[in-house]
Amino acid sequence: MSKKLVIPIGPQHPALKEPASFDVTLQGEKVENILVKLGYNHRGIEKACESKPYLHDLYLIERVCGICSHSHATCFLQAVEEIAGLNIPMRAKYIRSLIGEMERIHSHLLWLGVAAHEIGFDTLLMYTWRDREIIMDLLALLTGNRVNYAVNVLGGVRKDISEEEKGQILKAMDVLEERTKYYAHVTTEEITIKKRLSKVGYLSPEDAVKMGAVGPTGRASKIKRDIRAEDKYAAYGEVDFKVVSDDNCDVYGRALVRVGELMEAYSIIRQLIKKLPDTPLKVPAPLKIPAGEAISRYEAPRGEDVHYVRANGTDKPERVKLRAPTLANVQAVSTMLKKGYLADVTIVIAAIDPCFSCTDRMIIAVDGKSEMTWKQLREHSINWYKKNRGVDFTKVKLGMKE
Repeated sequence: MSKKLVIPIGPQHPALKEPASFDVTLQGEKVENILVKLGYNHRGIEKACESKPYLHDLYLIERVCGICSHSHATCFLQAVEEIAGLNIPMRAKYIRSLIGEMERIHSHLLWLGVAAHEIGFDTLLMYTWRDREIIMDLLALLTGNRVNYAVNVLGGVRKDISEEEKGQILKAMDVLEERTKYYAHVTTEEITIKKRLSKVGYLSPEDAVKMGAVGPTGRASKIKRDIRAEDKYAAYGEVDFKVVSDDNCDVYGRALVRVGELMEAYSIIRQLIKKLPDTPLKVPAPLKIPAGEAISRYEAPRGEDVHYVRANGTDKPERVKLRAPTLANVQAVSTMLKKGYLADVTIVIAAIDPCFSCTDRMIIAVDGKSEMTWKQLREHSINWYKKNRGVDFTKVKLGMKE
């Protein structure tokens, strides 16, 4: 029997697009265990929100993730607006939903290209990323930005949609739908894709529930849950759409779910444009938010996004806490990879569409009964890496202050 081998993957790795880090335990070529390690991209956004006014927090929250910026901003605002008792105009809700679905299209096209690249299908990568430019240019037209759209304000949205822009949106949806039909055909008929992705990264419905999988990751394991359908936030109660799920329970199923959700997104956008009500864009909002707390849920492209906000009657929140979908889905990676192969590690990780910028957290280490200072924490980490990894950072000057 071959010896067990632990292979570190990341935080810098050519097959991973972010500073993700995993310790993979192998028995031969088979994966016995995988340890997920976070903390390489922590930015302290939650804590920073407590020292800034709500308006500033909105734009800080948008930068939790470049692809899901609108998701985080809307989820955060829904909690603040509930505490403040604001009744958001319907036109603003429609525009928020419209931008949200465009963001979903952007994210899923990006994922389809990345997944294709991970299995060596770079032609599909080039096609999907070409079409991704259509939706990014459309977002730039509507909001002024290709990324971090900043369309939301407390109490509504900052920018309207003209009749000319409506026509451009509908025209773009026709082009994207026709091209997505081709991707659906490739995904379901191309034998190399089916053979490479089928039975890879298996996650049973029972394990999906147990591990808390959300979004396309959960829906590809028969878990037919979607916050848009459950909570009907924004304008989702005004449109008809199907919650796309699959029973393959593997990476192939996750690809099928995302392609299906692209087709649903085009339909939702057409309905939103057709029904766009003639109301104001926003209502007046106070600078100081009354004391209270609220939890908001939002179906981001990767799955359920959760934001908790506690207000204390000032212009700054007392507490902001968010749970991005990757933090929910990354726990299932170890289950997906057990008894799988080393060659499947990157595509299985990619299949949850991870965003470690969204996910990273930092825990303050405690020495006895007293918390460590920054200097002590740095010294602790230097000693740990020297002892466990053979890396000596003592000559590196970071300029850290207590």
